[in-house]
Parts: sequence; C-alpha cells; structure tokens
Amino acid sequence: MKKIHRVLALLLAALMALALMTTAFAAPTIDPGRKASLNIYKYDITKAGADGAWDAESYVSTGLHDDTVIDTLSPYAVQGVEFTYLRVADMVTHNEAGAVNVLYGFDSSNAVLSAIGLTAADAHKTEGSVSYYTSDMLNNKLSAALAANATDVKNALETAVKNGGVVMAETDAAGHTAASDMEQGLYLVVETRVPENVTSTCNPFFVSLPMTTIDGAAWNYDVTVYPKNQTGNPTLEKTVREGMGSTGKNNGSVSDITDGYAHTATASVGDTVEYQIISTLPTITSKSSALTAYTYVDTLSKGIRYHKNDVVIEFFSDAACTDKITAWDENSGKFTVAYDEDANTMTIAMTESGLAEINESATVYTNSVQRGYSDCTMRITYAAALTSDAQLGDKDNPNEVVLTWKRTNTAYSDTLSDCCHVYSYGIDVLKTFSDSKGNAQNVKFLLHNDTDDCYIVAEQKDGVYYAKGFTSKKADATTFVPNSSGHVIVKGLEDDAYSLTETATDKGYVLLKEDIKMVIKTTESGQCEKCSAQLLTASATVNDKDVTMTDSNAIVPLTVVNNPGFDLPKTGSYGTWMFTVGGVMLLGAAAFIVLRSRKHNQ
Repeated sequence: MKKIHRVLALLLAALMALALMTTAFAAPTIDPGRKASLNIYKYDITKAGADGAWDAESYVSTGLHDDTVIDTLSPYAVQGVEFTYLRVADMVTHNEAGAVNVLYGFDSSNAVLSAIGLTAADAHKTEGSVSYYTSDMLNNKLSAALAANATDVKNALETAVKNGGVVMAETDAAGHTAASDMEQGLYLVVETRVPENVTSTCNPFFVSLPMTTIDGAAWNYDVTVYPKNQTGNPTLEKTVREGMGSTGKNNGSVSDITDGYAHTATASVGDTVEYQIISTLPTITSKSSALTAYTYVDTLSKGIRYHKNDVVIEFFSDAACTDKITAWDENSGKFTVAYDEDANTMTIAMTESGLAEINESATVYTNSVQRGYSDCTMRITYAAALTSDAQLGDKDNPNEVVLTWKRTNTAYSDTLSDCCHVYSYGIDVLKTFSDSKGNAQNVKFLLHNDTDDCYIVAEQKDGVYYAKGFTSKKADATTFVPNSSGHVIVKGLEDDAYSLTETATDKGYVLLKEDIKMVIKTTESGQCEKCSAQLLTASATVNDKDVTMTDSNAIVPLTVVNNPGFDLPKTGSYGTWMFTVGGVMLLGAAAFIVLRSRKHNQ
C-alpha cells in the first residue's frame, strides 16, 4: 500500500513539474498597460532593384528592427514622405465553444470598412454597433480591394485617416520616421504626402500594436516596417525648327507635327523659328502622388524674341505624338504665361484647373492603378523670331528650358533642363577696282537664296545690312551698296546656297559677267554639355572653291574686282574737224556729179 502511495506521489510530482515547464514555455499574455511604438523606414525600391541591391522576394517582414535591411537600403532612403495613422479597432480576445482567438472590433460606421468592401456578413461576430473581424478577413479584403482598384481604395483610405488620424513626421535623410506612446489596438497606416520623385505610394496597411513575433513566442510592442516606394521622374526635351515666316518662306514641307525638329537649327534674321517642348508626365497613382506644380521657365538668347500669345499645350497618349488626347490654348484657363522682357524668359505654369485635369482625368485610364494623364506626353509649342542681335557662327544662340515639378509634399521639388541651339551666318563682300580709281558706292548688288528661291530683304544699320525677310519678287529685293570702306556686310543668313549679282558698277568699269555662287554648309562638331546634342560648325565655298570663314566661322569673305572698260575713239576738237572736212568733201563730190550729169543730158 505504501508502495502504491509512493508511486502516486511520484506521478503527481511529475505532473506538477510538467505543468511548470508548460507555463515557462507558453507565450506570455499581453501587458494591457504597456504603450507601443511604430518605426517606418522608407526606401526607393525602383532604384534599388535597378542596381541589383534588393530582391523583394528574399525578404520576409517580421516587424522587428533589421540592421541588414537598413545597411543594404540606406543609399536608397527616401526623404520627405509623410505617413498618417489611425487607430481603427480594439484588439480583443474571443472565447467561444472552447476556441480562443483574437478579434478586432470596428464600429459599423467606420469608413475603412466600406473602403475595403467589408460587410456585416464578413464579421466573425457582431455585438450592437460593433463588428468583430479576424486578421485573416481584414488582410484578405484589403488585398483584394487594392488588387481590384488600387487608386480608388488608396484615395478612400487616405480620406479616412485624415479624419481623426495622426500625422507622423516626414521621413528624414535616412528614410526614417517614428511614433511612440501609442495605445494598443489595430492601426491603419497610409502614405499621405510624397516628394517629387515618388510615383506610387505604398499600399495602405494594417498593423497590430503589439503584434506577435514571427516565431510566435512573444509580443512585440515596438514594431518596425519597411514599406517601399516606386519612383520615377518626368522627361524633358526642347527642340527647334525653322518655321513659316511673315514673308511666306518655309524650310521645306512638314508632314508630321514633330517633323523637322532637332536640337540644332540654322536661320536667317527675320525668320520665324518654331520651338517644341516635350515632357513625358510622371506616373500618378493616387491623390497622395498627385502633382501640385508643373512649371516651365523658358529662356531665349538675346537675338531671339518671343512672338507671344501663341503657346499651345497638347497631350498625347503616345510618345510619337500621334494619338491626341486634348489641346489647351492660352484662353483655356489651364495654364498661365508670363514674360520677363529683361531676362527674355517665358514662364508657363499649370493652374489648379490644369493640374486637376492632369491628376484626375478619366479619359485615358479606367480600372487602372494609373490615373489622370500618367505617363502621357505633354507637348508645348510656340514661335519666336531671329533678330539682328543674334550671335553668328559657331557661337550660336542657345535656348534653355527648365521644368520644375512638385507632388503633395510641396517642400520638395526637382528640376530638369534641356536646350537647343540656333545658328546664323553672314557674308562680307569687299568691292575693289583694278586701277584703284573707281567709287565703290556706285556699285549695286542683289542677293538671292538659291536653296529657297527667294531674294534677301535687309535693313542697314551703321554700315551693316541685317537680313529681315525674304521676297520672291526681284523688284522688292534689297539693293546692297558698299559702305564707305567698300564693304557689303550682310548678317543673319542661314546655311544655304546663295547667288550674288552685280547689277550696277561705277562709270567706265565692266560689270561681272556671271553671278558669284556662295554656299554655307554646317557639320556636327562637339557636344553640348547640357543637352548632349551635337553642335554645329560652318564652312563655305565661293564659286566651288573653299574659303576660310572669319569670326569663328561666322562670315564668308570674298572680293569683287571691277576692271576698266576698253578705250573708244574720243570725240572732240580734232575728231570734229576731221568729220566736218570729210563731210564737205563728200557734199562737193556729190554736187560735181550732179552738175556734170545735167550738162551731158543737155
């Protein structure tokens, strides 16, 4: 009997020891009085992925601080991101029919429920106005809603957290932001403002504070998450072509609206030059990633002047600008244009109305993560005129545009710049006489553009002619007369073929038998440091022979020499006497013959 009691005692002791071991290894219960914290690190996953620094599939989120993640992604930190969190539900333990689990209780009027499609039928249980959901149901509904229509869901949840939510500090240079002293419960965290390079905000997410560690062994009151951002920037390109001028001259036929545009062009003074600025708009996925500013500052060189009141903005769904979405002019109210005469700049800024259409238009995308005019092509066109102040030769006339854009965090902006170049040239004709006695200012020339079959019209200032237009009528062409130094200097010509015709010379000198043929040619040489375009350098021929251009390949030099004509017999005292005597002798001979004839007949 004693032996049986001894065995029972040993069994009881073993059971008690086992019970103590089970208690020691069981997960601890939540400390209801303990506060929680949330740490967020924000990284540019687009660039990290492109650099091969990160593979999202290889990382499992644990809610714990991870030095490996921070060390790997710190070069890709995104500063200026704002998160807002909202406590949406209580966390309760539910015991039913011997089954114990954790539920999250939402008030039935909570906007989060409708935003992700949760209904009373999805609740694990409902008590009065409170519906209780499992974490599985919440996660699945949120994922399904974002997959079906991420844009609308993000917008709805952004609106929900702004009503009563807490705005966290912007992410710092390390991409980090944090909140502490937080009550326990279920929180919805939404990215509500972003800097200029963020194209897609991270998906809104639920986080339970505290949360069970991934090994299920403890509760984590200080949760760390590493949501990622997709990033991207717009593109920018400015190009130029010679366009239709006031005189009707056209630089070839243009079949497509973008044909003929390039980073370099040549033009004559008086020419109209047409500019286009093309920008691929950045991706917009929700109100948080919407654009709040999109502004161009365009600067022309001193020798080019804006026509004004002719800016047009077009939107296309393709980069080739063939599928037009819409077009705005200056009266549309979608943008403003301001000019600074002293700086020779033009500022084109989108208005609130224009930005709203860019951000919200449903013309292009339906049932898509992208919204508005995301990734569409914006094309701006305007015209200007080359003036007599234009630089000549390889110095060129550069023209720059700077694009500045902002998203919802207006403290952050970025810029892009691009430029194009307009070139112009001239000729310098020195008029001389072989005997050095003629008066050059009695000589006259016409200048014809053989490439475009038109005559040059110019105005003179301080002994220099500046081209200002063209005419098809010879009678309307400018007559070029050498200045007091014997030079005919014509500035502001493009790279074309020309004929110089001498129409009058000084008395006693012989006109040129044929026109002088001049050709100005350009070839690519060097590269622009700003736009990387190939720059131009000029060369020239006169009557098919190479000549060395002067002033940085700006001026074609040539000399026109007139020779005296052949001497004819002079009329005067001796010449007149000889003609008189000869005439009298002839008359006398005629009279003798007449008289002789009469006597013979008689």
